[in-house]
Amino acid sequence: MIRYVLSRGVLLIAGLLVASALIFLTLRVFPGDVAQLIAGTQASPSEVEALRESLGLNRPLLTQYTEWISGIFRGDLGTSLLSGASVGEELVLKAQVTVPLGIMSLLIAVLIAVPFGILAAILRGRRSGTALSIGAQGLAAVPVVWAGMMLIVVFSVWLGWLPPQGFPRTGWSTPGKAIESLLLPALTIGIVEGAMLMRFVRSATLQASGQDFVRTAAAKGLTRTQALIRHGIPAVGLSIITVLGLQVAGIIVGSVVIEQLFTLPGIGRMLVADVGTRDLIKVQSELLVLTGFVLVIGFLVDLLHRAIDPRQREA
Repeated sequence: MIRYVLSRGVLLIAGLLVASALIFLTLRVFPGDVAQLIAGTQASPSEVEALRESLGLNRPLLTQYTEWISGIFRGDLGTSLLSGASVGEELVLKAQVTVPLGIMSLLIAVLIAVPFGILAAILRGRRSGTALSIGAQGLAAVPVVWAGMMLIVVFSVWLGWLPPQGFPRTGWSTPGKAIESLLLPALTIGIVEGAMLMRFVRSATLQASGQDFVRTAAAKGLTRTQALIRHGIPAVGLSIITVLGLQVAGIIVGSVVIEQLFTLPGIGRMLVADVGTRDLIKVQSELLVLTGFVLVIGFLVDLLHRAIDPRQREA
């Protein structure tokens, strides 16, 4: 097991290095000059060049990349070119919004997908089962922005139950208000992602219902539903865990859009603003942190598979 963990850890670090190189080079291809943006339109070419030199933007790309990545290994994500603030400190501050939003969204997605996906499989061929499947198909196709606007109309404008936008200035010192402000965004992401996951849970459950051990259990006196719940559903648990790991990437992408819609001061909203101002150091560090989070989730899913499935340990 230790050897397996080490080998996967090496692959994780290699993946992060490849991702960091791609992020760094891609941002340098984009048009725009951060030095010109800081200096202003009235600055002369010599002044812009002097500022570019002071910021280190005229150095060889390999030197810039090496300094950036070596700083990350020391725990230093760099300094904003525009504000001079520590990127790591800003990310920690913004993560207090984005991380709870992601956790709440994932929990909502699971609470929707697992029971309703299993129910849709059990009720296959009946009108109620068909209605559940059609509903999941429809919700999965809904753009997350449109879903968010509809939830704002219903729960904020019509019912007045939840705030439509914003996050309390007091932050998590008033947890009730903080959770209220995240409920609508989390519902928006959770419903759409849950509908996508529900389709997979239904398919995996139906596939498990056709396995020999489920039919054998039914032949020994259990009903089809009992055999499926007792023996079929645990068998598809590993597949569901894998898809949940993939859902994390969808939740991260959704949070970037949703934080804009609900004006939440999270990492996604900060990333969009920094892209607009060409703050290269902040953007590349933010993207690497988000990419690293997805890779770490995949790493943990692999370890969980290994721990749960004895066939993988034997192999």
